[in-house]
Amino acid sequence: MSLLAQAPLMCITGPTASGKSAAARAIAQRWPVEIINVDSATIYRGMDLGTAKPTAHERGEISHHLLDILDPANSYSVASFRRDALQCVRDIQSRGHLPVLVGGTMMYFKALRDGLNDLPAADPELRKALEASAAAEGWPAMHARLKTIDPVTAQRLSPNDSQRIGRALEIWQISGQPMSALLGATQPADEPVATITLSLEPLERSLLHTRIAERFDQMLELGLLEEVQALHARGDLHPGLPSIRCVGYRQLWAMLEGELDLKQAREQAISATRQLAKRQITWLRSQPERHIIDACSPSAIDQVVRAISKMTKQP
Repeated sequence: MSLLAQAPLMCITGPTASGKSAAARAIAQRWPVEIINVDSATIYRGMDLGTAKPTAHERGEISHHLLDILDPANSYSVASFRRDALQCVRDIQSRGHLPVLVGGTMMYFKALRDGLNDLPAADPELRKALEASAAAEGWPAMHARLKTIDPVTAQRLSPNDSQRIGRALEIWQISGQPMSALLGATQPADEPVATITLSLEPLERSLLHTRIAERFDQMLELGLLEEVQALHARGDLHPGLPSIRCVGYRQLWAMLEGELDLKQAREQAISATRQLAKRQITWLRSQPERHIIDACSPSAIDQVVRAISKMTKQP
């Protein structure tokens, strides 16, 4: 039986700090589960504390996939995630285990569920030219340029989102078409995959905000600043890389560059994490078929376990 003909894949998602990892551990303690991480930050080696990566002990107890697969100097595409995640699903199913996809990178979930449209491949030389223009003009100016050719894409991007602005401009220059038009094509290039989504979402946003601040302070206590210092000391990394743009890392990096003090870096990191959570929740609300569980409920994990037992008919 092919992968796409089997039962829908189980997905656990939600905004940052919503308790996804704890829910994953709970179900893995009950059933023969292997976790596929759906996270654009935990893929990087040496970035453990700031990404809330499972500990070595937790990974020893539960099989995790797509962790620590890339050096922070490299980039990872949505297409690569889809390919790698589906291969992991096949491998896990071949062992008679249940694959569960857990994480908060919504574009990855969308690519898995809906398939990818036929976007042009990256052009390294064109990307270098765009980055040179950005160095001279600034990314807000590049964002303004994008707004004139693809207002739909520009509207959903921050003026400082260099990675996505650069990709959208690259696609337009290669294909002559706006990225939004290509993404809106009715026929994806890949076959969609059936999924069931459990979404841990806070009914009280203020509780999530408190949890975000507490978690970042705990990361600092555990040595997040030292982790970022080690990355900074390598000498081959810079703020333009997707890895260093991760929330928490980019603010502490700016502190090491003398642009912020620690208090400012902390405040900006917590604010950026809250903004990330808001974007994640907005994305989730576009999926009315998801099953919502209050992330701040004391019984949230029990509700996840019961839902998976019912939906997958696990004993």
